Amino acid sequence: MNRIARLWSGVTSEEVAHLAHRDHASPHRVLGAHPVDGGWVVRTWRPGAASVLLDRGRGRWLAMERIHDDGLWAAWVRNVVPPGVRVRATRDGVTWTAREPWNFLPTVGDLDLHLFGEGRHQRLHEVLGAHPRRVDGIDGVAFAVWAPTARAVSVVGDWNLWDDRAHPMRTLGASGVWEIFVPEVPVGAKYQFELVTARGERLRKTDPFAARTENRPAQSSIVFASQHAWGDGGWVAARDARSAQRGPMSVYELHATSWRHGPDGAWLSWRDLAPLLADYVSALGFTHVELLPVSEHPFDGSWGYQVTGYFAPTARHGDPDDFRAFVDHLHARGIGVIVDWVPAHFPRDPHALARFDGTALFEHPDPRLGDHPDWGTHVFNFGRVEVRNFLLASARAWVADFHVDGLRVDAVASMLYLDYSRPAGQWVPNAHGGRENLEAVSLLQTLNEQLHAEFPGVAVIAEESTAWPGVTRPVFGGGLGFTLKWNMGWMHDTLGYFQRDPIHRAHHHHQLTFGLVYAWSEHFVLALSHDEVVHGKRSLLEKMPGDRWQRFANLRALYAWMWGHPGRKLLFMGAEIAAVREWNEAATLDWGLLDDGAHRGVSRLVGDLNALYRATPALWRHDDAPEGFQWLDADDASSSVLAFARFGDDGDAPVIVVLNATPVVHEARRVGVPAAGAWRVVLNTDAAVYGGSDVGNVAVVHTQRVTAHGRPDSLVLRVPPLAVVILAREIP
Repeated sequence: MNRIARLWSGVTSEEVAHLAHRDHASPHRVLGAHPVDGGWVVRTWRPGAASVLLDRGRGRWLAMERIHDDGLWAAWVRNVVPPGVRVRATRDGVTWTAREPWNFLPTVGDLDLHLFGEGRHQRLHEVLGAHPRRVDGIDGVAFAVWAPTARAVSVVGDWNLWDDRAHPMRTLGASGVWEIFVPEVPVGAKYQFELVTARGERLRKTDPFAARTENRPAQSSIVFASQHAWGDGGWVAARDARSAQRGPMSVYELHATSWRHGPDGAWLSWRDLAPLLADYVSALGFTHVELLPVSEHPFDGSWGYQVTGYFAPTARHGDPDDFRAFVDHLHARGIGVIVDWVPAHFPRDPHALARFDGTALFEHPDPRLGDHPDWGTHVFNFGRVEVRNFLLASARAWVADFHVDGLRVDAVASMLYLDYSRPAGQWVPNAHGGRENLEAVSLLQTLNEQLHAEFPGVAVIAEESTAWPGVTRPVFGGGLGFTLKWNMGWMHDTLGYFQRDPIHRAHHHHQLTFGLVYAWSEHFVLALSHDEVVHGKRSLLEKMPGDRWQRFANLRALYAWMWGHPGRKLLFMGAEIAAVREWNEAATLDWGLLDDGAHRGVSRLVGDLNALYRATPALWRHDDAPEGFQWLDADDASSSVLAFARFGDDGDAPVIVVLNATPVVHEARRVGVPAAGAWRVVLNTDAAVYGGSDVGNVAVVHTQRVTAHGRPDSLVLRVPPLAVVILAREIP
């Protein structure tokens, strides 16, 4: 075989043309070392190079021959060429040396591809994406991306001058996965994928599985390897040994970027935020924090709900290990961490998931199923197994890799209904002619089954605003399998009631009693969330009627009513200091309000409510069972007074909650009680320490043998105006 034939052996000019046009689907077949004529021909792609040398070891370099003007160089050698052979090229007077990627075996195995094809790869983000590895004794990064309809894919980055000719990837059969191991790429390198679509368009995309990203407006992914050593083993073991449905849960919801800023007005890093938040939350007695989405997102005004990085904490506050340190620190302080997770939709930003390979890959191709009318975003194709796998792997990663204690799943209702926010004719019925999105139901059920099986103490919380049955019922019982559900009906009715002028409340008494009709149908969270204090809805304080004193009194009564009511508690940041203005994601909270006594009083009340709640099993032990609750006085609409009792187990002191929703003091108000004896006032929202008028602040009240509300024993109370009084029976 002559020299030219040997160097060209197994290669066609058509393949070289594909390399030149940057749309070759299998560059490893042409480039690298291949056995030819009793030796090895080594080919490399160096467009524009004036000379190329092949490293033969021991300081010896062999000149390679340019066999095609577009940039194909080759040399024939007798000895076996090891993977990662080095090539030295000179172009425009600049010489550089790099190891070749062409003779490494695929870093994505057949089993990985099989599981991905079936949608069952729970650790998919450990295979796809960018992963530092040592292969055949050589350090580098394994890149892999799913782009099934692309004609070609290259990885470009700061190490190859963003040149899409340098590292074309190979396709792995029918899986749609493209892969390459690039030697000597360092941790911290920036990269993107360049795709050639079936129509010949060129797209530059961030990595859907990126572990780390640049801070917006930059769009590159970053190679990352965690160095964090977890110190929360005891916390995780204790969490997984208990049920998230039993035990007190009082959640402080916050937007990390706007909670507090540094002295210079800059965002705090996760490491700086952790001790400040832990001190604050501990002092107020919350059991958990819940973060608005911390996944990477390009638009600040979306609050994180338009996610582009489903595996990467936002770079606004540091790198992924900074977020791990944040979680670790809160766990060390005894505080659980819940994060918002958004599988309902994703933005149209062209650098991210939208039309990723030139087709509707992650989104459903039918706009009646793949476009969200409310948010101008795309909807995931929940029926595509690879997309399901992507979402399931993302959810698992936040728990497994970042040790979070719960996921609050956003906008579940929009996933469940095919006609959600769609007029007639703009939605597609399911296979049975119904409006239920069966693929989304299946995804959510699988999500909950998998997470609860592997992480039994982790809470998966649904933001679900309809009457869909069995949201928190186990999947084996026909439910969706969530741990908890936000009680949107309670929120709507309760805020509706407290916003009314007291003179009109008698006509809306049912707004406070109706929630107990369905209180045991699900495992509920009572949420006064961020959604209630934005877009012209006003802050909670400003929703309250009356003059300044009455607004504060109403707000204190609202909080005590909420903490006494069955259901876990969630309060959005700022509510605990009686924020005056609506939440603005671009500004920090008005911490100066705490210089005012009325605002300090609300903050103190929230802390005392949390302390009472956590120390009083009757207020949480049977949150989801009717035996934990009894109405004492639910029918006196004309007086706008309500009273109920809460119960724990035998030996737990029962508790009475009494609300006076009028600005009139109720003198000598008789309330039937479930047990005779002494009842201690454990909280009065009208106490002077909270900014109240200190009416009725008597320490202990004894029962009388006088029938009231169908009970043989009763108390006579002086009930303060616009206030809640909580009493606990003293155990003899």
